[in-house]
Amino acid sequence: MSNIAKGLQKWNPKNRFMTFKESSPEDKRRAIKEFFINNLLYILLFVAIVGIQIYDPRFLSLSSIVNIISLSAANLPIALGIAGCIILTGTDLSAGRIVGLTACVAASLLQASGYANKMFPGLPTFPIWAVFLIVIALGALVGFINGFCTARFKLHPFIVTLATQLITYGALLIYLMQGTNNGQSISGLDPSYSSFIAGNMFKIGGVAIPNYILYAVVITVVMWFIWNKTAFGKNMFAVGSNPEAANVSGVSVSKTIIWVFVLAGIMYGITGFIEAARIGSNSAATGLNYELDAIAACVIGGVSFVGGIGKIRGVIMGVVLLRIIFVGLTFLGIDSNMQYVIKGLIILVACAIDMRKYLVRK
Repeated sequence: MSNIAKGLQKWNPKNRFMTFKESSPEDKRRAIKEFFINNLLYILLFVAIVGIQIYDPRFLSLSSIVNIISLSAANLPIALGIAGCIILTGTDLSAGRIVGLTACVAASLLQASGYANKMFPGLPTFPIWAVFLIVIALGALVGFINGFCTARFKLHPFIVTLATQLITYGALLIYLMQGTNNGQSISGLDPSYSSFIAGNMFKIGGVAIPNYILYAVVITVVMWFIWNKTAFGKNMFAVGSNPEAANVSGVSVSKTIIWVFVLAGIMYGITGFIEAARIGSNSAATGLNYELDAIAACVIGGVSFVGGIGKIRGVIMGVVLLRIIFVGLTFLGIDSNMQYVIKGLIILVACAIDMRKYLVRK
């Protein structure tokens, strides 16, 4: 029998191709090694969840699960917004401060009429829909500035959003000094607003499901449609993968970048609108470091900084997993300051794994 005949395998009707030799034990070991390296973060997170559950069985109780889902829903819009920026090989450091500004604006316009410390005593309580449009427009405006400066002046989003982060924070501090507020926290929200966001329509097992979970589901569906079923979504991934090739193909790279940041700003405005009623008392600290959680969630969910890679379901999974870990750390009694260290390590490991995947493919 010839050497070629010895190497041939039987015809495989399922795959409809012939291979000349089976994978060697070394190839199999390498494949297993690659699998564990590429999924290291998920493996560690799973082990951590199991360990926390063993340590405290209340961790995965119904009330705890609803709490995790609620916290995830509140942070999902900002993650969906920042994911688009990452797909363009950029980021958005201004996200958290935009959330803080829009939250304070929403809270100030929706304080109860009879509240003693009302920020603007002469103003009536605005309609909820009007305030929603105002904060959406405000977020979109800052997003437009980010996108315009990035696209028109060819600046890196890191620099642009760092600048707008500082500008937005300064604007927030100035705003908090207006009226009778004098820099104080904004509270005393109108009951209709609080009920609209944090109220509940139904319960599961006696545990109330906040309304903003339903809103997060609707927002996610809309974003999925935009990413996967529109020309804008296709253009976003094309520009993220290769802006030169996208430009040659007739895609307006500048317009795409601007609209991605505008859409991100709208998501931040929605997050601020929800957050204002969810926490009930808003100050200059509202939104602080929210962008770090969002970036970490996106990277964990497979949104790659190399550009052009990311899925809505990955962002959802990243947000939920990250929230599970932080809630778990609370159950373990880990100091809140230490949680920032752990958060940084998660981002570092996730980015390292992501870059390794890119280099292997390259």
